[in-house]
Amino acid sequence: MILGIDLGTTNSAAGVWRNGRAELIPNSLGHLLTPSAVSIDDDGKILVGLAARDRQVTHPERTATAFKRYMGTSRSLSLGQTRYYPEELSAFVLRSLKADAEHYLGETITDAVITVPAYFNDKQRKATKRAGELAGLRVERLLNEPTAAALAYGIHETGRETRFLVFDLGGGTFDVSVLDIFDGVIEVRASTGDNRLGGEDFNEVLIRMMLESCRQQWHLPDTPRSELLYQRVRAEAERARRLLSSEEQTTMSISWNDKHAEHLVSTEQFERAAETLLQRLRVPVVRALKDGGIDASQLDSIVLVGGATRMPIVRRAVTRMFGRFPDSRLNPDEAVALGAAVQAGLKQRDAALNEIVLTDVCPYTLGIEISEVVAGVGLRGGLFAPLIERNTIVPASRSKQFSTLTDGQTFVHVNVYQGEARQVSDNVKLGELKVPVPPRRAGEVNIDCRFSYDVSGLLEIDVHVPLTDERHQLVILDDEDGTQREEVQQRRERLAALKIHPRDQDANRVALSRAARCFEESLGERRELVGRWMSQFEAVLERQDPREIEMARNAFMKALDGVDGEVFL
Repeated sequence: MILGIDLGTTNSAAGVWRNGRAELIPNSLGHLLTPSAVSIDDDGKILVGLAARDRQVTHPERTATAFKRYMGTSRSLSLGQTRYYPEELSAFVLRSLKADAEHYLGETITDAVITVPAYFNDKQRKATKRAGELAGLRVERLLNEPTAAALAYGIHETGRETRFLVFDLGGGTFDVSVLDIFDGVIEVRASTGDNRLGGEDFNEVLIRMMLESCRQQWHLPDTPRSELLYQRVRAEAERARRLLSSEEQTTMSISWNDKHAEHLVSTEQFERAAETLLQRLRVPVVRALKDGGIDASQLDSIVLVGGATRMPIVRRAVTRMFGRFPDSRLNPDEAVALGAAVQAGLKQRDAALNEIVLTDVCPYTLGIEISEVVAGVGLRGGLFAPLIERNTIVPASRSKQFSTLTDGQTFVHVNVYQGEARQVSDNVKLGELKVPVPPRRAGEVNIDCRFSYDVSGLLEIDVHVPLTDERHQLVILDDEDGTQREEVQQRRERLAALKIHPRDQDANRVALSRAARCFEESLGERRELVGRWMSQFEAVLERQDPREIEMARNAFMKALDGVDGEVFL
């Protein structure tokens, strides 16, 4: 049996598909949610879940929470005398979920589907996979949280074409995804987000309000600084935020060093204080719609996911953005875990589930570092040249040609980056390749650079030097990934089928050949018209977007029908 896991910033949950439905698994306390918290007690024993979270107030130096925010980074957190990386702390949580599931189901669990924010980059995804492997799980798939939400809502079973937006605000991350459902396919049109925005940030607003209130009531010149006080206020802020989801106001209360302070906060005050955060929610929504090339009015529904969407101030913000009420039928804390359980059922090929094809997109742009000559300045380096743009449907393969910039150049350094910034220094470096080239005058040596990327994060870089016909390749796959060599080879073979430029694909060659014949057979204005159509179609081919190419080819062939008559065989 495959376990579906929502590894969250604040809480985590697990589920399975059995008896024809998705089922969440209670932990040893009978709760469906397990706090993503790890602590070490005085005997050196690792505590996970509620017991660990409760110790954060009393033993903050021996407790860690919200470590999902640091996945894929070199940052480590101290628990007593020991330092742990975020994936190691996440592994403790996953191991606890695995043990609870095995006890509940009465069988050993070895495989899992683990959800990740759609906006997680390559390093964050690989760190999540490592966490699963450290917990003794074979990670069958990393599933984007918005896609999991779509499966949980059963949108794929509506039997009609549907377009919707998933608004996923969790404890530490924010995702926005636009998805299309048609003919058993869930296609992600666009995914954006903010990995540093979530319920924890709204807690910080309340924390600042309470600490300022403490300073005033205790007549202190500065805001009191104490880790123990901060954690007590943090726990009170979390409690207050949750109460404000159902009440118009609540009182935050703190006792510390024989002093007591109270602060009454209303939803209206909270909304004013959190205005900056609410504005930040809008930016990814606008970008997702723009990248997806759609208008908000074309959405069939807006689906809320993530515990932080319970806040009335967030729901009001979403309603204002779209001019209508969002869909919140499912418990926002449980939707992603339920969707992971559905995906686990699909992996098990359960007969109760119709086959669903899940397509995904590249969440960040992939490209290389280049230099260019700037008039009056000279050679300017450290610039980013995209090859696979963000929100390109994967698997994907794209190529571009580059040239040498200096006389006598003998090497080209291909530095690979992931990100959106113009300067590569602001992006994430993934790898590098040193390619020898024959010494010639600047611009006389070209290199063809091709990126091929699959849904699991395998990136192949192929570099061809036409002048010498030498070929070089770099495969970017985390050395600690744990993926079997045979599986990697299979994934590379599937990518190899994509490494044909669209202009060389049969369907497109047929269209261009037919157009060339029509051009030769026509005269005057009709010949000019066919020529323009050919140029327009060739421009689309150079953009290498399969969806755009298919639409353009269909329109191209239909236009040629008007000139040439329908194709016969």
